[in-house]
Amino acid sequence: MICPYCRHDETKVIDSRTSAEFAIRRRRECLACNRRFTTYEKIEELPIKVIKKDGSRVPFNREKIREGLEKACYKRPVSESDIENLISEVEAQVYETFDREVPSQMIGEQVIERLRKLDQVAFVRFASVYREFKDVNDFVEELGSMLKQRSSH
Repeated sequence: MICPYCRHDETKVIDSRTSAEFAIRRRRECLACNRRFTTYEKIEELPIKVIKKDGSRVPFNREKIREGLEKACYKRPVSESDIENLISEVEAQVYETFDREVPSQMIGEQVIERLRKLDQVAFVRFASVYREFKDVNDFVEELGSMLKQRSSH
């Protein structure tokens, strides 16, 4: 590892710890200048492709999920950490279940399933865009199924 301060290429590891996102955090000390710095080692993952409705394939992008969630959760009591946790859960599910390609429908349904538990208004907003509600009847149908589930619990 090259020292970021003096560019010397010999360092020693002082401490190693695992951190979030399957990374290893290492504290290092340069053998030339004795300064310390932190590095992160992360598993190189093959990028998963998302198969869109039209059959095209695009790289998986967690920011696209965030954009949709932020719109759906606008002026709702949903924190940034709630959104981040939901995205991380969906991303982990994608990487656990699929090797190279994932249908966009699976991602959307995972988001909807988790958002329903988090905030029902945000859920209806997200579902209306994702499921392409055509008119008020589509909303009524979705709300009817939500009310049935609520009354059965």
